[in-house]
Amino acid sequence: MPTPSRKEQEAARKRPLVPNDRAAAKVAARDARREEQARMRRAMDTGEERFLPVRDKGPQKRYARDFVDARFSLGEYVMFVALAIVLLTVVIPSTNGSQIYIFVLFWIMVAGVAIDAWFMSRKLKRQLIEKFKSVDSGVVWYGTMRSLQFRRLRLPKPMVKRGEWPT
Repeated sequence: MPTPSRKEQEAARKRPLVPNDRAAAKVAARDARREEQARMRRAMDTGEERFLPVRDKGPQKRYARDFVDARFSLGEYVMFVALAIVLLTVVIPSTNGSQIYIFVLFWIMVAGVAIDAWFMSRKLKRQLIEKFKSVDSGVVWYGTMRSLQFRRLRLPKPMVKRGEWPT
């Protein structure tokens, strides 16, 4: 079979800018988008690295996820405490000055979360350097922000139980 001429090759590659049946093309694009989103959702549930979003890919981010998911952190519970404080401010009358104590309690909780996150980020960075010899940009911040989320609502889902430290 002879090699096709340049003109024939160009003609074979030509596609219209707008498809002939735009409605069918729109449906096909929507189906492809849904399939991609479903694949990504399954990856978020199973931790399958290949289909994770770019922000969650990589061995260092997997290590950071496992490190954060293996530990207890105060940040997981800050929303519960904040809700309790809001309820207390509504229920307890403000005449006896108890509101001040409630807000001091809130700021103590915020300080505790900040200190816990700071210690966790230092330890995570140390562990990443020990294992990978360097730390990719944004991995420690990624782990810190993950530690502030409810464990059940984290995506990708936690793959380790508390106390199962990554190796």
